[in-house]
Amino acid sequence: MKLIFTCSTALKLFCATWLFIVNSVSAEDRPNIVIMMTDDQGYGDVGMHNNPYLKTPNIERIAADGLEMTHFMTYPNCSATRAGLMTGRYPYRTGVTAVTQVDHFMRGAETTLAEMLSDAGYRTGIFGKWHLGDNHPMRPTDQGFQEALVHRGGGIGQAAGPAGNTYFDPVLEHNDVSKKYKGYSDDIFTNAAIDFIEKKDDKPFLAYLATNLPHLPLQVPDELAEPYRKMGLHEDNALVYGMISSIDYNVGRVLDKLNTLGIEDNTIVIFLSDNGPRHRRTKNDYFPGRWVANLRGTKTSVYDAGIRVPFYVKWPGKIMPQKQTTEMGVIMDLFPTLLDAAKVSPPKDIHIDGQSLLPLWTKSDTTGLKDRDYFVQLHYGPTPFKYMHFTLRTPKYKLVSPHPFPHGIVHQPTDNVLKNVLKNLELYDVQNDPSERINIAKDHPKVVEELLIRYENWFDEVTEERAAAGIELISLGDPAQATVNLSRFDWGGPRVISRFDYGGPRVIEDNQLGYWQVRSKKGRYSVTYDLPEVTKGAIAYLKYSDVYLSKKLNKGQKKVTFNNVELPTGEGNFHAYIKDDRLPVGPHFVTVTRLDL
Repeated sequence: MKLIFTCSTALKLFCATWLFIVNSVSAEDRPNIVIMMTDDQGYGDVGMHNNPYLKTPNIERIAADGLEMTHFMTYPNCSATRAGLMTGRYPYRTGVTAVTQVDHFMRGAETTLAEMLSDAGYRTGIFGKWHLGDNHPMRPTDQGFQEALVHRGGGIGQAAGPAGNTYFDPVLEHNDVSKKYKGYSDDIFTNAAIDFIEKKDDKPFLAYLATNLPHLPLQVPDELAEPYRKMGLHEDNALVYGMISSIDYNVGRVLDKLNTLGIEDNTIVIFLSDNGPRHRRTKNDYFPGRWVANLRGTKTSVYDAGIRVPFYVKWPGKIMPQKQTTEMGVIMDLFPTLLDAAKVSPPKDIHIDGQSLLPLWTKSDTTGLKDRDYFVQLHYGPTPFKYMHFTLRTPKYKLVSPHPFPHGIVHQPTDNVLKNVLKNLELYDVQNDPSERINIAKDHPKVVEELLIRYENWFDEVTEERAAAGIELISLGDPAQATVNLSRFDWGGPRVISRFDYGGPRVIEDNQLGYWQVRSKKGRYSVTYDLPEVTKGAIAYLKYSDVYLSKKLNKGQKKVTFNNVELPTGEGNFHAYIKDDRLPVGPHFVTVTRLDL
């Protein structure tokens, strides 16, 4: 057969061949990347940090073969740290302020590490915790991950997932499809990550193993907790340490697999936690006696126990073994660092707050790291308030605006409150006082004023960028996700925000109504509510834009469906609720399915 090529066809074939050659060559030079991130594992929750109870030999293998950064900083909660990792940007820029309701939504327009590496020819997979949005356009599969096995929301057993879900035999999301798995969650996620790593092709890979351990609820195989019970530890600590034993075991499995496959030398392995441990969060000690390596604070605190985490990295032949550095690294640094290692140019026209650590890792070059600022602020609700619960940390000094209950910061404080906050700012010399015991603010007022101005400038910049972009909206009717599951975890609205108001106790039965902020496409929909207990006759309501529907409910009814609902193209608050009294309450879940795609 005679083949006839047009000039255009020949040119396309030439370009395709050239791109194949370039990608093949670059794939040999580009390292695989494995990021293992734990959930609420503190700096003291590692054997080599003088923990008197824990042994973590596999985690410490990474340190022995590579580098420990002893002063690596994250955010004091889950979503903010994960947004910083994925984007290289301060979480406020990306839309993330806290961990539930709309506060954890990272904008779909953000450029992620997974997207950058995927576009550069990498295979990308996430296994475990995402916690940056469960619906389009915020899912990991919308943000550059080609393979995703994750739980919904901030943790298994929370309101985002099915009722009764536990760490044993959990229901998880595999590439956006719910499926029940057998086994313990940490093993399930690690198995999936290893399967992904084992896949044979010519592409380098990014494997992000983000276990949900040792986050609450404290669920672990009994045989893992028992050794710590025998040490006489408090039951909660025994369970936490049992969970960390599981983590260490699975870290070892990943390291062994890289060695068995012969790809260890061309793989960057990073181990870190997302934030500090739950330890003395309030006057009620949930974890009495937990070892925190003499650091002050807890998860949700801007003291160092909340933001300084274990961090280890190895890259054989590039990073010398058994190195240690006290230079301050921050979570946003991993985005530019890993792009640098993969020889991928950073995105243009996007403000990246992190800086590449590669010169430090490979050459011990500390240029640019000696005098840097790291800003942290944490609160509850979608609106940040200046001066409330923040820190500015430099390699030497740390300015702190403490708060005993940051989740209670839901309203703009009065000027009198703010004056008192500013009067009582704390300053620490963290080089000489790592436990943040001696407040030197009164001795160094000029340092306090200088750092405060830098904080004010930072706050204005990042919050203005967030305000200009707005809160990300959940998409209804988009072809990328025909069926959307709306949960209480993603509610917005004033009744939701007020649940933590003024430091009061969190009562599950309180504040049972919110709404979802959505973007819809015109079409025909089915809308089904999973109902709370209906003890008498009630009415279900659906309100959105100019749509207003109602249906009667019978005692004991579990579900109600509105069929063939015509929704317009638009944006707004999607209200779904029932009334058996004057005060409306919301369903547990709302399933919205586009019927005419």
